[in-house]
Amino acid sequence: MKLMEIPETIAGCATRSAVAVEFKNISCCFKAANGKKNDAKTYTAVADTSMSVRDGEFVSVVGPTGCGKSTLLNVAAGLMQPSSGSVEIFGQPLTGLNSQAGYMFQSEALMPWRTALENITAGLEFRGVARKDSIEQAHFWMQRVGLSGFEQRYPHQLSGGMRKRVSLAQMLILDPKIILMDEPFSALDAQTRVLMENELLDLWAADRKSVIFITHDLDEAISMSDRVVVLSAGPGTHPINEFVIDLPRPRDVAEIRHTARFAELHQEIWNVMKEEVMKGYVQSQRK
Repeated sequence: MKLMEIPETIAGCATRSAVAVEFKNISCCFKAANGKKNDAKTYTAVADTSMSVRDGEFVSVVGPTGCGKSTLLNVAAGLMQPSSGSVEIFGQPLTGLNSQAGYMFQSEALMPWRTALENITAGLEFRGVARKDSIEQAHFWMQRVGLSGFEQRYPHQLSGGMRKRVSLAQMLILDPKIILMDEPFSALDAQTRVLMENELLDLWAADRKSVIFITHDLDEAISMSDRVVVLSAGPGTHPINEFVIDLPRPRDVAEIRHTARFAELHQEIWNVMKEEVMKGYVQSQRK
């Protein structure tokens, strides 16, 4: 399915014309055991999906549980090859790992035996950056995410929100052009989640990376994004609609949710989502 052309302006600001990520008729099929020995059937997680994300654009992808949102993110990261179709990164075919992308997973990926500072320097060390330089950059990013003074703390000595800040710094220190985020704040309490959402928006606004943000939370998607893409229920997930989020920036995610336009957008998107959510729920009860 080909979605509408991306508008030249988003939220009242001119966007950069380059396409950072483009999915071209992507399908992802898996072998799913059906209970019979030496026999298997094919499960189509994603079917015939075309979608683009512009340079500097913040796009959220929403849909029912288990509909294939993370599959698309893994394809964009180069962690998974599509069964058919192709992916282009800034106009070039993606044939392996996406070296221009940073990935923030839902579960924590911090190394428990390393301090916060050492976790942040890890990626630079793997790239062969001199230790002095990597430590200097890590101190800068510790300050950027509000963790100065906690450099020598281990992950178990940090709160959930602080560990997420370390994960953000660990990704951003590598200066990716594309940020892939798979429900990164879903495990946080409501107050900490709002703080982290605002923190992410502040960091994003400073450098305008391209973001693909996976979330189940429609409020989160609307309050943070330039555009929200809605996926159908699986199997054969595909985009069924998209919405330009014309809320002004900069935004405070807690305050923007009390505006009339936010309520209108929420209703419009939910009207499209609700039938797919019910389909997904019914399918999950049959498993």
